[in-house]
Amino acid sequence: MPHFTHAAAYHFATLSDLKPLRQDLITRCKSLGIKGTILISTEGVNLFISGQRGDVDALLDHLRTLPGLARLTPKYNPCDHQPYNRMLVRIKKEIIAFGVDGVDPAKRTSPKLSAKDLKQWLDEGRPVTLLDTRNDYEIKLGTFKNAIPIGVDTFRQFPDAVRRLPEELKKQPIVMFCTGGIRCEKAGPFMEMEGFENIHQLDGGILKYFEECGGDHYDGECFVFDQRVGVDPSLHETESTQCYSCQSPLTAEDQKDPRFVTGKTCPYCYLTTEEQRAQTLAQRNADFARVTTPLPGSQPYVNHRPLNVPAPCDGFTTLDFLSHILPHTDREKWISIIEANELIDDDGRPYRADEIVRAGQRCLHVLPATVEPEVARDIEVLHEDEAIVAILKPAPLPVHPGGRFHRNTLAWIMGQVYHPEKPRPIHRLDANTTGIVLYARTRHFAALLQRQFLEGGVEKIYLAHVQGHPETDLFECRAPISPEPGRAGTRSIDEDEGQDAHTLFRVLERRADGTSLLEAQPLTGRTNQIRIHLAQLNHPIIGDATYSAGGHAASVQTLPLGAAPLELHAWKLSIIHPVSREPMTLEAPKPAWA
Repeated sequence: MPHFTHAAAYHFATLSDLKPLRQDLITRCKSLGIKGTILISTEGVNLFISGQRGDVDALLDHLRTLPGLARLTPKYNPCDHQPYNRMLVRIKKEIIAFGVDGVDPAKRTSPKLSAKDLKQWLDEGRPVTLLDTRNDYEIKLGTFKNAIPIGVDTFRQFPDAVRRLPEELKKQPIVMFCTGGIRCEKAGPFMEMEGFENIHQLDGGILKYFEECGGDHYDGECFVFDQRVGVDPSLHETESTQCYSCQSPLTAEDQKDPRFVTGKTCPYCYLTTEEQRAQTLAQRNADFARVTTPLPGSQPYVNHRPLNVPAPCDGFTTLDFLSHILPHTDREKWISIIEANELIDDDGRPYRADEIVRAGQRCLHVLPATVEPEVARDIEVLHEDEAIVAILKPAPLPVHPGGRFHRNTLAWIMGQVYHPEKPRPIHRLDANTTGIVLYARTRHFAALLQRQFLEGGVEKIYLAHVQGHPETDLFECRAPISPEPGRAGTRSIDEDEGQDAHTLFRVLERRADGTSLLEAQPLTGRTNQIRIHLAQLNHPIIGDATYSAGGHAASVQTLPLGAAPLELHAWKLSIIHPVSREPMTLEAPKPAWA
């Protein structure tokens, strides 16, 4: 025999003094051993509770003594176990969330149709539209035959869903229904406000219909908001359960599906590995769009620009060190910066102009009201797994902070998207180069991947659009490259002291406009290697003002947004995956010029 009684009830009335009422109800429910949920607001009460029948009645009798709640009428349902884990009493703005002004069920609702009258109408075959106002996931368990689902995930979506209904329904008789009737108390008046002329609501909802009429004209079960999940037309708990992951109600048949794994997945949310990956990438790319709209450096902020003392400046004064590493800023400007206390150490102590600095020491140049130049923001995740993230970097976009850029960098944006994770870049691209940038998700994986780069175990393939037509389809360049940057941070060919550099090239297309599309494979990893080697071979890259014919033209490290692009693209990257230990090739889509 059942040992518990489940009671569901709601009533719209004007209530006040909600905080003391909440405390009183909590105390009473605990003393009576009642569990469930009671929602109270200035518009009334809505409850789902369970306990011994006498205790439930005692609580309801107490509620009926409150002004406006004398007609509170529950629906009872016997159950053989306690369907709730705890007792909650919550103060809400609305006892059923709707968010539409002008709807007040305490003053007026649509005409109610009893369960027996609805059954008679359906028995007689009267022309009537049945409108299910419940959420889509509830309807999965069952609904009236030929009923129209309103098509919502939450009741707050109901107004927009009503506005999408066919215009011809406005003059037809409609009977709307929900689980216990409370949603229809607000849905009906709203539909009348929208011009629907013949609205009825099923009094007491599906549960009252089950109680008085059984399952006639109804297919399936009724979803209920407690641990029972579903009840049949005899109001007994069914074998239905709910998916732990997506909360979809699951029939006994659903639970036999091989895609149902208790506590993990069900037929409604199961995804293949490829589907999971696509879903993850879509969410990541949405996160990148959110973080870069607006660009993080577009809002004024106080920037602390780090300036590190290099070995050649050991023993210099602060002023001499600054003038040496940033000669384009005159000494008078640095003096004014120092005197304004805008050059500090990590503890906030200002530097003096004549103070001696040592190699490795760090200064912070304080730049108030910093607004960074615009950069490209269409960052895309090409691949993500437990070990690596492969990013398709647009241009112009610096990878690391430096110069005019701190927040408008891939490093800063990655930190915002993946927080609290700290993905580590395994290599870098120039700000004006597009293509693949590889990140490791932990320090351990970073070490494994960096070793591959150092040992030459990584194959990198670039696309380059260059001036001229090379004489042969396959060619190479071994010109050594200077180890230290020169003017404007550029490198150059240095036959005497340069570092070994080796790049292979293959012609993919010779174009009628006198340009060629090449595949470039750097076998060493020198800064600007491909750009320098192609300039040396008299085939400079289109858009490369720095290494074009005529020497090192004065240029900025990062092009202005909208400028003619540097037509160099990191196309393919082949590695040994640090987890599977299998070869893996990442490939970026080709840019328009390729």
